[in-house]
Amino acid sequence: MTVTLSDLNKMTLPAFAAAVGDAFELAPWVAEAAGTKRPFATVVDLHLTMMAAVRAASRDVQIAFLGQHPDLAGKAARAGKVTEESRHEQASVGLDTLSEEEFARFHRLNDAYKAKFGFPFIVCVRRHTRDSILQQFERRLLNDEGQEFATAVQEVFHITRLRIAAKVTGEGMPTVNGRLSTHVLDTHLGRPAQGVAIDLYEFAGTRSQRIASAVTNADGRTDQPLISDRPLPIGRYELQFAIGDHFRSRGIAGAEPPFLDVVPLRFSIAEPEGHYHVPLLCTPWSYSTYRGS
Repeated sequence: MTVTLSDLNKMTLPAFAAAVGDAFELAPWVAEAAGTKRPFATVVDLHLTMMAAVRAASRDVQIAFLGQHPDLAGKAARAGKVTEESRHEQASVGLDTLSEEEFARFHRLNDAYKAKFGFPFIVCVRRHTRDSILQQFERRLLNDEGQEFATAVQEVFHITRLRIAAKVTGEGMPTVNGRLSTHVLDTHLGRPAQGVAIDLYEFAGTRSQRIASAVTNADGRTDQPLISDRPLPIGRYELQFAIGDHFRSRGIAGAEPPFLDVVPLRFSIAEPEGHYHVPLLCTPWSYSTYRGS
């Protein structure tokens, strides 16, 4: 259920805290502190004020707040004993469907992290693929205490910004979504390539899974972005373009099987809120790409 910023500004403090308090994991005091700073001109201001309440708290309160976050793919998450927001967020990246081997790996990393830093590993899972989360886990275990505390608080910023953007509408919405798009240019014929089938794959270790499919329109583009209306998960991807079928349909003479049949473009995403445009320029015998805008 969403609420307008205008209505939030007019609510009693208890009603305000009830409307947005659960954006911060089991910490209603954050909303209670921020509610005294109303009115907010923008939704960005609302979120920044709530984060300021976290940053202004004593170190003991901050550590206790971080400690209330659930382990990633931990036993509590498996048993459903986490907040609804955390459950949905972990499920969005498949942490609720891990194999026993994968679960054991997360369990080992969780234990090592808490033993070193004293609070759970916190990451905005909606901004990452499963591979990226594991890489973050192992990389951040090398941080010192100060570095990791600052990183954990920044991840809270990303998590709660997404939650606030889902709860509140109004002026000055935070930027939380990215976009992945493509188009195909037939440089042999000198025009957009219509009717090219495209598949998008996301990598997890040595495996990949198809996460989107589309066919190019008369402009050589897909009718909708391949990913939109959410952060672009940091990770490795591959676009596959059925170019052989395109040139066959245009009556371009060539060998069978064709020199280029399905063209793969493997790339990585590092900016969850960015726009990645990955086009293909092709002939029956060559292709190129670039990151566009």
